[in-house]
Amino acid sequence: MKLKKRDYKIIKWVTRILATAVIIFGLPFYFGYGNPLPFIKSEYSIWDNVWLTVFLLMFIGLGLGWKFEKIGGFLTSIPILIGFIIGFIVERDLTLHMVIPFLIGVLYIFIGFTKKRIEN
Repeated sequence: MKLKKRDYKIIKWVTRILATAVIIFGLPFYFGYGNPLPFIKSEYSIWDNVWLTVFLLMFIGLGLGWKFEKIGGFLTSIPILIGFIIGFIVERDLTLHMVIPFLIGVLYIFIGFTKKRIEN
């Protein structure tokens, strides 16, 4: 798929702005959880530990996506997808608020793979 340079830049900057907003909005919740490191406290359930791990990888991926789009996208979207699957198995619930970071990860992947196919 070929993208015009202007469209590519718009998608790239919208994705970066959304990623920054998720990081700024999400980090206080992550650190406000108490001890944000997964598998440290024995009273954390598997559900808590999975999402603490997913959040950690997601924040790293969203930050890396600014420079390395493919790595950031995969590091964001794959853990969230695994969290969706484990959450559905364990809790029979989907955490819909994680759809936004998942879509940002998918957009990072899209940007990374279309970087070389830009029309001037």
